[in-house]
Amino acid sequence: MNRQDRIAALHAAARERILVLDGSWGVMIQRRDLSEAEFRGDRFAEHPVQLKGNNDILCLTRPDVIADLHDQYFAAGADITETNTFSATTIAQDDYALDEQAVWDINFEGARLARAEADRWTTKTPAKPRFAAGSIGPLNKMLSMSSDVNDPGARSVTFDQVYEAYRHQVRALHAGGVDLYLIETITDTLNCKAAIKAILDLADEGLEPLPIWISGTIVDRSGRTLSGQTAEAFWHSVRHAKPFAVGFNCALGGELMRPFIAELSRVADTLVAAYPNAGLPNAMGEYDEQPHETAHFIEEWAKSGLVNIVGGCCGTTPEHIRHVADEVAGLPPRAIPERPVAMRLSGLEPFELVA
Repeated sequence: MNRQDRIAALHAAARERILVLDGSWGVMIQRRDLSEAEFRGDRFAEHPVQLKGNNDILCLTRPDVIADLHDQYFAAGADITETNTFSATTIAQDDYALDEQAVWDINFEGARLARAEADRWTTKTPAKPRFAAGSIGPLNKMLSMSSDVNDPGARSVTFDQVYEAYRHQVRALHAGGVDLYLIETITDTLNCKAAIKAILDLADEGLEPLPIWISGTIVDRSGRTLSGQTAEAFWHSVRHAKPFAVGFNCALGGELMRPFIAELSRVADTLVAAYPNAGLPNAMGEYDEQPHETAHFIEEWAKSGLVNIVGGCCGTTPEHIRHVADEVAGLPPRAIPERPVAMRLSGLEPFELVA
């Protein structure tokens, strides 16, 4: 099946059922208790900076671990797996003193590993095709907020630098064979816009266009992203990209995330996706919510007609995804609402002027 056929199959599957994304990568990699030497491998044996904790580099140094995690999530019932490239930009990887070629290779190999496992599972279960989403994370530097508490105008990066970092990542993920892009855990909408611009510019320049999934993060009960936007304002800010799906992930568990998913479900005229944490972390930073508990919240969302794609974020495991997949199986996907023609604007708050 070529990429255009896979994209058509993705759209068809989304019309037929609620799709399931995989779960956390960090918690599963931590369970492997890999050594510094395993993170380094042969290629980075003499690297001057410690690499343990840089999970993305395992695409190059322990591809067997990454392939196995894709396999575990597909076996649990996931339709879509993410590439292990959440922090694979030149800006984020500068913390580990990795150059552009190393960052390209992480993205390319991460995409290739996800592609191979998705294809293998599609061959095993042709009636349930599997897909690879290129994970594009939020960066460790923000465009909307100051890097210096004493200088509100200070920024540690420019828009052009963020744009170029995402452009580099997008090209490598595309070359590696992903079916769609997942701009996720968005804390700063301006960073997200740089990623969107990189994707759309590359398509204008002749790169085969792929669906875009945009997933923000509501950081607390206030219902706002870290850069201050409400759920509806966030949607107004990114709707111009005509995303395949929009939603939220991370920060909150299913119980606390529900009102913000409901708000997005009301206003978004595209697929709505949600993949919460396994509750909130305990005092030790670990997640105690059990698989059946996470699945219970998500099942209620599905029965209430709020979601088209579900999955898990921090603290979730293949067992969480297995429970989620079982609970949403057979439930209809959310019906996409028809919205009246209007001028919709946003800053931190939404503004709508209906004709």
